[in-house]
Amino acid sequence: MSDLFDAPAPGTNAPEFTVSEISGAVKKMIEGEFGHVRIRGEIGRVSRPRSGHVYLDLKDDRAVLSGVIWKGVAARLATQPEEGLEVVAIGRLTTFPGQSKYQIVIEHIAPAGMGALMAMLEKRKKALEAEGLFAAERKQPLPYLPEVIGVITSPSGAVIRDILHRLRDRFPRKVLIWPVAVQGEKCASEVARAIEGFNRLTPGGALPRPDLLIVARGGGSIEDLWGFNEEIVVRAAAASRIPLISAVGHETDTTLIDHAADRRAPTPTAAAELAVPVRMELLAWTDGQGARLTHALTRGVALRGQRMKDLARALPRPAQLVESARQRLDYTGDRLGPALVAAAQGRRVKLSQVSGSLRPAALRRLTSEARIRLGDRTARLTPDTLQRDIARKRRELDAVLARLSRAGSVQTDAWRKRIDGLERMRQSLGYTETLKRGYAVVRGGGQVVTTRAEAETAQGLEIEFQDGRLTVDRAPTKIPEARSDPPGQ
Repeated sequence: MSDLFDAPAPGTNAPEFTVSEISGAVKKMIEGEFGHVRIRGEIGRVSRPRSGHVYLDLKDDRAVLSGVIWKGVAARLATQPEEGLEVVAIGRLTTFPGQSKYQIVIEHIAPAGMGALMAMLEKRKKALEAEGLFAAERKQPLPYLPEVIGVITSPSGAVIRDILHRLRDRFPRKVLIWPVAVQGEKCASEVARAIEGFNRLTPGGALPRPDLLIVARGGGSIEDLWGFNEEIVVRAAAASRIPLISAVGHETDTTLIDHAADRRAPTPTAAAELAVPVRMELLAWTDGQGARLTHALTRGVALRGQRMKDLARALPRPAQLVESARQRLDYTGDRLGPALVAAAQGRRVKLSQVSGSLRPAALRRLTSEARIRLGDRTARLTPDTLQRDIARKRRELDAVLARLSRAGSVQTDAWRKRIDGLERMRQSLGYTETLKRGYAVVRGGGQVVTTRAEAETAQGLEIEFQDGRLTVDRAPTKIPEARSDPPGQ
């Protein structure tokens, strides 16, 4: 049996290969014949595993070719593969022996013509627009006169010179330039980093934060301007907190950054004109407004002056307003002197009439009469009289208290306090308090003796002191006449 397997069949001379040998031979042949190829086709399935490589299919209406883009190459591609995009892929054909299939290792990929680019651009535009990145309510107003302007462009092109020259002619401002590549593979990443970098500057820091950004580039083909259609640039422009003007290409060139920016300028020069006003026009406008203000003030003052004159015609003259008052003042002034003299004479006559009755004899008579009335009143104020009055008042008080008690009046305490007050007043006004100060009461025949003559005629005298009474019985004698000499003479 082994001989049958080891020996070749009779009549055949074909060599015998292993699977690996035939796969290696096919690999060498394909890589030798198709070492560098350009293949046009539509991208089908696209897969991006975590390894970073990109796997895709290139197809037409009759065949499918597998493709792979290694991680390092995929990061450098200007155009990222998208399903449905017609492209031209450049690379080399090779085989994958593990699955007995051949594939293309893509080294560069580009849209296949203008139609493919526009289709991809339209598809990306719709996706970003659906996210709201182009919405009008996201747009920020441009500052009227920015202090610092940030320009993102190539530092070596004519664009920056045009912008600086236009700013210098219209209104000189401080300009910060962030140099970037404006085409090629590095364009999109550098422009996005520049926008984010300006936004990260701290207001008032060592490097001033711009009040306005301008992203500018000259005209070119759609391939040259493609970096400004990249999603990373559009998102950076939409997220900018600093107002941004897009000035990419000429008037007919449109990129996606134009839709995300706060304002689109047809040319870089027009962007400078949008950024600042014309200084001379602003000065002229200010002068015109000042002239209008002065004219308005002057005219207003003149109109109010004329109005005041018109109203003044209906008013009387100031002299007429005071004429009657001045006349009354003169008339009153003329009467004032004689009136004062007459008043003084009248007061003098009245004083003479009053002073005529104030003679010493009349005063002595009035004094004597007052003393007699005082003596009669004092004679009536004897202790017995006072005792009778007090007893009568007490009876009246007891009667009043009895009535109040029967009626249940709440004013008993008030009446009692009033009676007690009257009693204290009686004691303070009574003569017994005077006796305590060293005085004495002299009585003769039961009457108070107040004169020397009454004492001389009295048969007996009774003297009341503070601590009691003393009776003096004696024959009437003539009491020596009192001397009027002062003590000590």
